[in-house]
Amino acid sequence: MPNWMAYQMRTKRSAARRRLAGKAVRFATSLLFVFILIYGISGEAVYHVDPAEKTVSNGTESDNDAPSPSGLLAHQRSPENRPRIRREEIPDLLDPRLFVNLKHPSFDIANGKGRYRVQTTLDGDLQHYLFENLNRSYARYIAIVVMAPETGRILAMVGYDREDPGNDPCLDSHFPAASIFKIVTAAAAVEKRGFRPDSSIAYSGRKYTLYKFQLEKNTKRQTHSVSFRDSFAQSINPVFGKLGIHYLGRQALTEYAEAFGFNRSFGSEVPLPPSGIAVTETPYHWAEIASGFNRQTTISPLHGAMIASAVANGGALMTPILVDAIAEKGDRVVYQSRPSPMGRAVSPEASSVLRSLMQETVASGTCRKTFRKADRDPVLSRLRIGGKTGSINSREHSHRRYDWFVGFAGEKEGHAAIAVSAVVVHDKFIGAKAREYGRMAIKKYFDKHFSHIEDLPQQDAIQETL
Repeated sequence: MPNWMAYQMRTKRSAARRRLAGKAVRFATSLLFVFILIYGISGEAVYHVDPAEKTVSNGTESDNDAPSPSGLLAHQRSPENRPRIRREEIPDLLDPRLFVNLKHPSFDIANGKGRYRVQTTLDGDLQHYLFENLNRSYARYIAIVVMAPETGRILAMVGYDREDPGNDPCLDSHFPAASIFKIVTAAAAVEKRGFRPDSSIAYSGRKYTLYKFQLEKNTKRQTHSVSFRDSFAQSINPVFGKLGIHYLGRQALTEYAEAFGFNRSFGSEVPLPPSGIAVTETPYHWAEIASGFNRQTTISPLHGAMIASAVANGGALMTPILVDAIAEKGDRVVYQSRPSPMGRAVSPEASSVLRSLMQETVASGTCRKTFRKADRDPVLSRLRIGGKTGSINSREHSHRRYDWFVGFAGEKEGHAAIAVSAVVVHDKFIGAKAREYGRMAIKKYFDKHFSHIEDLPQQDAIQETL
């Protein structure tokens, strides 16, 4: 009998523990639901758009029935509830000015076509951090774009236009590409002419000039011999000018420029004028194009991030994604984004060579000072970082200077990676440089990423305890 009583007592205790655990789970679920509900209906802007004039104003109305951001992403599409808005229709639905320096990854919009909740791909913490750390003192323009290479999802898009605060310079395609175009030239040289990092090239004169005598294929005045790796890392103009004239020519330069997205529409959810290039029949112009020593080849900061993404992503050029999902009132998802490759800019083997060239730029080239002591940094030391800088003076404005950085960063032990593009147009004085914003974005993103990974074991331990 005592054994039977002991058995009964154990059974009752076990049942009590199960009931207590069930209550704890239901209580935690309720708290999570309340949190999501509150987050989904508070602290976010509601935009009212006049469909005739596309004027935008902040409203104070709140929609308690609007889906939360997590609700959009977790929504299951039934056959009768499939998305019915196509990507190409979104520019007519959403005014591009809605995306200028967004403070929240999601927002509500009301226009003549209905009322929607828009979920963007932006990382709210990264977006806020970059916006708050813009140095506007001496800049005419600043634009920073951070992208996920494998998917094309835009993680941050922050801009500053001193004369037009409503403009988004991240989407402007009028910035001279300068030496950023050397990435395209290098890709063509690797695939078309078999160049490798250790290939040797001779040149004469200074590194950053481009005189015709420097472009002669064989001359006694050639006084320097440099590897392809170092010529890229140090951005040596005569070397890339000679590649344009003697190794590539008009056809290859045009072919690879278009493969990397020049003169093409990107099919983005926001209007984005194509980056422009036109290669003439003049050999000296081929040298100017190949080295970036011209102002006619233009590019947007968003396109710069796409180029860096292609290098980091094995050569695949991805369509940029800014709008992740759109839902009508009542959680009906009417648009859901999907990764969409635009094509292959270069082969995986060539992209591997390009990554090594860009990593050398950070290790010993024009980015060396900005990333010095990265091997001692608790965040940067865990990454492989590559980049390319570019700079050129404006012809129309005597003191204006275009300053570029495009690059990538990825885990040494892991798969997380981002691509970064930044341009600063300095006026009379030089403020924060584009490469500094590049480092800032990389460190902030991966600081959060590594912190999240390190917290995971603690979360698992808590769940096991419950």
